[in-house]
Amino acid sequence: MLLEKVLKKLEEIEKRFEEVEASLLREEVISDPELYQKYAKEHAELKRIVEPFRQYKALREKLREVKELLEDQDEELRHIAQEEKQQLEEKLEKLERELKLALLPKDPRDERNVILEIRAGTGGEEAALFARDLFRMYTRYAERSGWKVELLDAHPTGLGGFKEVIALIQGKGAYSRLKHESGVHRVQRIPITEAQGRIHTSTATVAVLPEAEEVEVQIDPKDLKIEVFRASGPGGQHVNKTETAVRITHIPTGIVVQCQDERSQHQNRAKAMKILMARLLELKRKEQEIQIAKERKSQIGTGERSEKIRTYNFPQNRVTDHRIGLTIYRLEEVLDGDLDELIDALIAYTEAEALKKMEEA
Repeated sequence: MLLEKVLKKLEEIEKRFEEVEASLLREEVISDPELYQKYAKEHAELKRIVEPFRQYKALREKLREVKELLEDQDEELRHIAQEEKQQLEEKLEKLERELKLALLPKDPRDERNVILEIRAGTGGEEAALFARDLFRMYTRYAERSGWKVELLDAHPTGLGGFKEVIALIQGKGAYSRLKHESGVHRVQRIPITEAQGRIHTSTATVAVLPEAEEVEVQIDPKDLKIEVFRASGPGGQHVNKTETAVRITHIPTGIVVQCQDERSQHQNRAKAMKILMARLLELKRKEQEIQIAKERKSQIGTGERSEKIRTYNFPQNRVTDHRIGLTIYRLEEVLDGDLDELIDALIAYTEAEALKKMEEA
């Protein structure tokens, strides 16, 4: 049964849905493509919650009616009602989970492409070979998912491993599926460099970062100091008797740009603004890189064996994810990119934890 506060939230969403639906029929909205698109997008987002909620309410009402039949004198009717009650309760339980999940905050980065970074950790050459195996595993998983993999950077070793390999994985929902792969991965096997046949333990770190979207630069006109002056040629000679050259200072950052190539002040100002926009965009990107570096550090730790999130044990043909206590005995298939069982279990675990917090709040 849904908690009272959850039901209240769903009722508020349904009310908003009806308001938006009415707005889509208004003439002033229909005649404004931008406004219509805004309402249509909100309508679609709310509909995915409202439709199952209305279905839930209808089933709950039906269940109430069926429960009344259980008090009937007719034994056969009571038997039919009991079976229907069980079916309705199962459907309601499924809808309740769907509705709770729909109310959880969505990660706005889920649909983005992924920057995948794999680095050899503890274990020397064997760690580099393991990094190569992990890269192949994720490449194969991307292929199975219909995603595109683009190699961005790689530092190979003499035996064919990778000290570091970085790739862009492009595909719908790539980040939502791969974001739980970040951390230290551990391998236990006999390395090809081991003459005595002893099992070694090595690690590689994996960082899964959402691809940064193009940053929109917003400039407040109050933050600009704009000066005009006469364009000059070599030696300080004035080549224009009017003030057509433009110098723009962005006060918050101190960036200064100027342009005097064009004959009109308007054209020079437009070009100077383009240059300023480009420089501010570059500054934003550098800030993003610093943030990504911090996120990467928090994801992968130091690469020590004790920080492992998953172990790939070759002698026992097993893969164990230590975060959720899941062990599967088909190592070869996993390394060939068959990761759905692990990823689905991690997503289910994350959802369950989020639902628990929502109910406790």
